[in-house]
Amino acid sequence: MKLSDLEGEAGEILERYEHPKAGMLPLLWLVQENRGYVSQEAEAWVGRILGVARSQVREAVSFYNMFHTRPVGRRELRLCTSLPCMLRGAGKVLERIEERLKIRPGETTPGQEVTLTEVECLCACEMSPMAQLDQRFIGPLEGGPLEGGPLEGGPLEGGTLEGGTLDAVILDALTEPGSPESAPEPEPYISTDGPVLSRRFRDPDGTWMDGYLADDGYVAAKQALTSMTPEQVIDEVLSANLRGLGGAGFPTGRKWAFVPKETSKPKYLVVNADEGEPGTFKDRYIMERDPHALLEGMIIAAYAIGSHKAYVYIRGEYFRSAQRLQRAIDEAQAQGWLGKNIQGTGFDLDVVIHRGAGAYICGEETALLTSLEGGKGFPRLKPPFPAISGLFGCPTIVNNVETLACVPFILNQGAERFAELGTESQGGTRLFCVCGHVVRPGVYEASVGVTLRELIEGAGGIRDGNELKAVIPGGISAKILTAGEIDVAMDFDSLTAAGSMAGSGGVIVMDETTCMVEALESAARFFADESCGQCSPCREGTGWVHRIVRRIIDGRGRLQDLDDLLAIAGDMEGNTICVFADAAAWPVQSYITKFRHEFEEYIRSGRSGKKKGAVACQT
Repeated sequence: MKLSDLEGEAGEILERYEHPKAGMLPLLWLVQENRGYVSQEAEAWVGRILGVARSQVREAVSFYNMFHTRPVGRRELRLCTSLPCMLRGAGKVLERIEERLKIRPGETTPGQEVTLTEVECLCACEMSPMAQLDQRFIGPLEGGPLEGGPLEGGPLEGGTLEGGTLDAVILDALTEPGSPESAPEPEPYISTDGPVLSRRFRDPDGTWMDGYLADDGYVAAKQALTSMTPEQVIDEVLSANLRGLGGAGFPTGRKWAFVPKETSKPKYLVVNADEGEPGTFKDRYIMERDPHALLEGMIIAAYAIGSHKAYVYIRGEYFRSAQRLQRAIDEAQAQGWLGKNIQGTGFDLDVVIHRGAGAYICGEETALLTSLEGGKGFPRLKPPFPAISGLFGCPTIVNNVETLACVPFILNQGAERFAELGTESQGGTRLFCVCGHVVRPGVYEASVGVTLRELIEGAGGIRDGNELKAVIPGGISAKILTAGEIDVAMDFDSLTAAGSMAGSGGVIVMDETTCMVEALESAARFFADESCGQCSPCREGTGWVHRIVRRIIDGRGRLQDLDDLLAIAGDMEGNTICVFADAAAWPVQSYITKFRHEFEEYIRSGRSGKKKGAVACQT
């Protein structure tokens, strides 16, 4: 296809944005999806349309790892090798794929059938070990059906994922691709019918407009728009003790209140759907199984802050999530819940989906805004905070998907009801993602006061009758807890007091077969790969940490390396623009501090601390 044939679609893309350069990523996706890769000619074409130098386009293309700059195979098989998948045997899966396809990651089969790519977390950890074939998640690659069981009084739902054998995946990769719409939809392993977030997950008909309206959908939005002032909405959310569920845990109502009431600038609502924390996959469930709950929460939030334009920044790997969310937006628009004069109330709201392209750092709110504006995903210095000067220099609220999906419940059931579901300092429930060495990996809704032990037991306990060794309670960034530290509530304050953090709600469970040195190598590789490179303590520190841990894995470690690693981590922490360096430092500090004897034994003997001869982490 000629580039000139794409100019009509390019024009439609630019109409969605207030500033042309914000169309950078959508235009690059347009090129790649029609021509297979972004050539130098295409970079010049995008630059001409946006009115920027080709060097700025090249800067973006090189920053985001999902863009190809040379021809690739007709299919792309992207194998996840982050920690949750490695715990379930992704290393062996990669070896088998390399053997069968006769290629290594980054290479394409001689007939140009398939390109093999090794990637960091795809955030489908309940399917581990898993891969993405073109636009479809497939896994577990050696999995089968699971049995259900109780958690917090709610039944669990078992299922079998499409393409459950590695041979089937490879055969599929070597055949002609079908359309994304015709591909079978993967079913989740486990879902609950919790009171706030997951009660519609099990009913596919409840996902769409008719089912949502039949279940009191958009009643809360109508209430806000017709009988409440913006200040009353904010007060209700404050009283509910809703805290940001993307990781920071800041009170949501207080954040909304920061937006200046008197300003000549437009105000923006930006939804952070760039879910990229290894061990986390909750937002994907909301967008795919209950997207109207997110949209209703967005309407209420936009009304509360006085915004008439909202962007959903969704991670590039979430093809299906983006498709289903766009369908829900179209439904809401058709029935008068989005657009001009919503339900005759005089309130306007337009929603635009903006796809990322593979950069974990864009989960940081200011990096997300920089990316949305068309640049590299570099975090910004704060202050000013986005509520004062955010997207396009205007007041902006950035909220996580799960946070906004809680808002309709608060207005429907009352702030007091939501608050009493949680703890004294944090209201409500949340979706906990439990993966790793448990019997039933999956997403579980429970009160934020649930203990880590209860979550693990609700997921069937430790697999194969093994003993628990360690748990990461809030995504790979959180400091690790030992088996003796799991009687802790999962709210933000309790986990902070325990020396870790609730983070994104991603619980990664490790049994006694896990080698902690290899687990740290996997985490260190992730942070070294994903550092944006803007700050030298992070750019150099993450690479240095990974090289040292890699040297220990290779049998060339020294005991002094452990103190060096702790010193490097200490120098990284608190010395960069954003908290990415801190997140990279915390696993180093906690793994070595709590399992130092295992690291020392590994260095002395060249052997890991695994028991029973099992291999949990493969490098």
